[in-house]
Order: sequence, then structure tokens, then C-alpha cells
Amino acid sequence: MIQKTYFKTKDYCKVKFLIESETAETIAVIGLNNDWENSVEMKKKKDNSFVVEVNLPKDSTHEFKYLIDEKEWINDTTADKFEPNVYGETNSVITL
Repeated sequence: MIQKTYFKTKDYCKVKFLIESETAETIAVIGLNNDWENSVEMKKKKDNSFVVEVNLPKDSTHEFKYLIDEKEWINDTTADKFEPNVYGETNSVITL
């Protein structure tokens, strides 16, 4: 799930990423701001969900994927759209 919170007086949007997994030990968001090198680690909650909030610039578009346990790449089914990537798969896209 992706939740966007806009502020009238700020030039960014607070974006909350939430994903549930019964088996994952770690989940990270990778690709935001075209940064496929550095991940944004999500915090595991007691209900087996993972969550993180990040501030992203308004009027921007970001491709991303979730990396589960440093080996499995998945998309967010609630993304605004999906774009093909160089690996023959797709990336999630969020538009602010």
C-alpha cells in the first residue's frame, strides 16, 4: 500500500510504503530518486507488516521495487503504474 500526504506549504509529499509478509525478515524500498544503489530499509511491525515513510519532491515520478530478504524483487500492486525495466520485468511507479 502507498499512502501520499501532501502539504500546502511544503515542496515535498510524505509517502508511506506498507507491505505485509508472513515470512520476510527484511524488506527495503529501492530505486527512489533513481537511486538503485542505496536502499530505504522498512521497519518490521508485530503484525508482520513492514512500513517506512519518506519525503519525496512534489511534481516528480519515481520507479521503485521492494527487495525482500536481499534476494527477491517485487512490485507494489497499488503503484500508480508500471514501467518496463532493462531486465525484461517491470518496476512500480509512483507519481506525485
